[in-house]
Amino acid sequence: MSPNRTLLGLALTGCLLTSAGCRQNMHNQPKIEPYETNTFFDDGQGARPIPANTVARGDLREGSAYTGLDSANKPVAEMPFPATRDVLVRGQERFNVFCSPCHGRMGDGRGMIVRRGYKQPTSFHDPRLRASQVGYFFSVMTEGFGVMPSYAPQIPVRDRWAIAAYIRALQYSQSARLAELPEDVRRRVETDLAGGAADSAPQPHGQQGVQRPAPLPEADSRPE
Repeated sequence: MSPNRTLLGLALTGCLLTSAGCRQNMHNQPKIEPYETNTFFDDGQGARPIPANTVARGDLREGSAYTGLDSANKPVAEMPFPATRDVLVRGQERFNVFCSPCHGRMGDGRGMIVRRGYKQPTSFHDPRLRASQVGYFFSVMTEGFGVMPSYAPQIPVRDRWAIAAYIRALQYSQSARLAELPEDVRRRVETDLAGGAADSAPQPHGQQGVQRPAPLPEADSRPE
């Protein structure tokens, strides 16, 4: 073997040994295994006591206001704050932004992306969801369900509750009885229904579906 080849082989061997040594140093770092002794601490233990009031990340349960669930992990029946008109208006606005693409603005599960092939969600007017507690909707928005991801990063806690309240309003809007409405509201609804019935009354034979021409504007009487 020539001297040059011998020197090259020694150099390669040295590089391999150096790399192997570095690799072992990276793999075999000094560390303390669980429950292993350690003379650095006065008690001789490597594992350190957990500081008081420490809660593992992801395990904190701050109550139903942040989870929608009670201590038995069941959906709560009440919201953590009153469902005022402002809350419902906010819920409607956030629902239309984040939820309607799938669920539709009426909550029937026929949103725009569903019409384009996305999996259709269950209608909020399904008997099962109508019987669900309000905390269920909050929990689903927080944790996700099926193909629906969690919306906790996009929607703050209070807005999630506002959306849950608005879902309840949507459900009620499709099943409310006229007798359950306040008298002034009932009268307005009855008037609107009566007007709608008159507008939809059948027209004389031969004129159905024929639109009447709009009246001509009055002639301008101003002097030229």
